[in-house]
Amino acid sequence: MASAPSSPQQIVDHLFRHESGKMIAVLTRIFGMHNLSLAEDVVQEAFLKAVQSWSFHKIPDNPAAWLMTVARNKALDIIRRQQHFQDLSGELAYHLQHTTESTVRQLFLDTEITDSQLRMIFACCHPSLKEEDQVALTLKTVSGFGPAEIARALVTNEAVIQKRLYRAKQFLKDHTIQLEIPSGQELIPRLETVYTVLYLLFNEGYNSLKTDELIRRDLCMEAMRLCLLLSEHKVGKQPATYALLSLMCLQASRFDSRIDNNNAIVLLQHQDRSAWNKDLINMGYHYLSQSSNGEQITVYHIESAIAAEHCLAPAFADTNWERMLLLYNLLLERKPMPVVWLNRAIVRAQLGETTAAIRDILQLPDIEKLLATHYIYSAVLGDLYLQASDSLHARKYLMQAHTLTPSQAERQLIQDKLRSLDN
Repeated sequence: MASAPSSPQQIVDHLFRHESGKMIAVLTRIFGMHNLSLAEDVVQEAFLKAVQSWSFHKIPDNPAAWLMTVARNKALDIIRRQQHFQDLSGELAYHLQHTTESTVRQLFLDTEITDSQLRMIFACCHPSLKEEDQVALTLKTVSGFGPAEIARALVTNEAVIQKRLYRAKQFLKDHTIQLEIPSGQELIPRLETVYTVLYLLFNEGYNSLKTDELIRRDLCMEAMRLCLLLSEHKVGKQPATYALLSLMCLQASRFDSRIDNNNAIVLLQHQDRSAWNKDLINMGYHYLSQSSNGEQITVYHIESAIAAEHCLAPAFADTNWERMLLLYNLLLERKPMPVVWLNRAIVRAQLGETTAAIRDILQLPDIEKLLATHYIYSAVLGDLYLQASDSLHARKYLMQAHTLTPSQAERQLIQDKLRSLDN
């Protein structure tokens, strides 16, 4: 359990992650989406002022409210200096002339903050943006991630992320994207995009490729917070939203059992199920039940049902693998991706069909490329060959996986399996 932040700098860093997105969302409603950078600058100034002030004076009882007040006052200062902005941007000046101080103050109410955040999420997830740009922009503006942090989360470099952010912001500015939640038929593709971004965000945290951190809880918690926010809004009260939130809760319930005290991976079959978070599991069941109030079955419904099967089994040996195979068959119909096929093969192996499972993986399109670039395929193949007592192929693929993964915890697990071949 991480200790609570205590120094002014630690408190500011913590609040930046949790509050900056809210502040940027509110200010962007004031200044317009085309002035996103201006809103970010105002928020940055508020946090810089906090570092300076709190280092020499008492930290306020409610630091988040203090920051919001500073940001609000800065926004009011800009409105009062609207003649200055008339010289810079006629459109911004027009907007400010129609924004009163009382309107600005109203925007900082909790209900308006929530609505502004959702508007920002939908703006960042504009379907005309490339998916990688949507993810980067959402992490930056709504979640307060810096370019270096986004690069680590998405397994790329900072220069690539800077390019994505610039490209996304330029697109929003050039195309006069409105900070709004669409309605009617326009809502459907935007919602799908929002789901995709939240799903990717959670997955980046759940199976982090960061060298020294298998689980990025901050990423997972941020995805869950945003998904909960979506589920509580009238446009987001959809079966798919509840299914995605259910999936996140069920997966997050196993956090404390996935890594031991030495930061080593604990495989599902060896996890202490009494350590699984019962409250999160019950929440997962609750949202899964809510997700059934519709006619469409989405991939999130199926993946949540798969996660629920694991939670329902009192022990690994009691898992209903026949039902799991049926669920993966359904998932493949809607999501015919190699990673789904890979997981289905793992289930087949649990049903005693190890040879068939290996054959399924080797028959995947582009399997040689997948084996050369994604460690998980080599790792699973190596493990399956280990189960089949084929030490030659097991060693080959496990060594390949060990070379490919950047995760220290993953490498340690693979090393343990390689050592078992020598015994």
